[in-house]
Amino acid sequence: MGVAQLVARAPLRTIRTNDLAAVYAHPRQEARALERRGLLHHLAHGFYCAVPLEHDPVAWRPTIEAAAAGIATAIYGDRVPVLTGLTAARMHRALPRAIGVAFVAVPAQRRPLPLVDRAGEIRFVARAVADLDAVLVTTDLGQVLATTPEQTVLDLARANPRGEEADAWEVIETLWPECDQVVLDEIAGRQRMRATLTRLRATR
Repeated sequence: MGVAQLVARAPLRTIRTNDLAAVYAHPRQEARALERRGLLHHLAHGFYCAVPLEHDPVAWRPTIEAAAAGIATAIYGDRVPVLTGLTAARMHRALPRAIGVAFVAVPAQRRPLPLVDRAGEIRFVARAVADLDAVLVTTDLGQVLATTPEQTVLDLARANPRGEEADAWEVIETLWPECDQVVLDEIAGRQRMRATLTRLRATR
């Protein structure tokens, strides 16, 4: 099986070139050759994703949310990373504007990773990912976990308690009517965010 097939079958169609070293003597050179042929797309240093057959490889690139999901999955495993914060808000259509940073919760802290196919970066947030309230969402590379509207609102409010960040406050205002108050209470109690929830409710 060739590199292109391996990448296409990988979770979220994304792989690290280092993972190919046990199979190929020169995995980076082969990945670059397949990129030139339009079969792979270079996301970040050491990371490639498969180009969908129905797309023009010259014009196509995944959304930044999909790129973050694919790269984080290649590092930590399928259904481990969780899109969070403003990136989760984008998946819930609560933030219409594209942003140049993607946020993904992962089990261990990692430095931000610049993307090579655009001006943007992925920021990894160390969280107990199994404890997050999350749902499956669909990206153009496949399905990934993202925090629910309730978890997203609480996370943004805790990180930015007075809503000084315009995007965060806009998301909170947009998602709040969709939030289940019972679920908010449950998450706040389990994750020690009762004060955050009380503060949010006081602004309603």
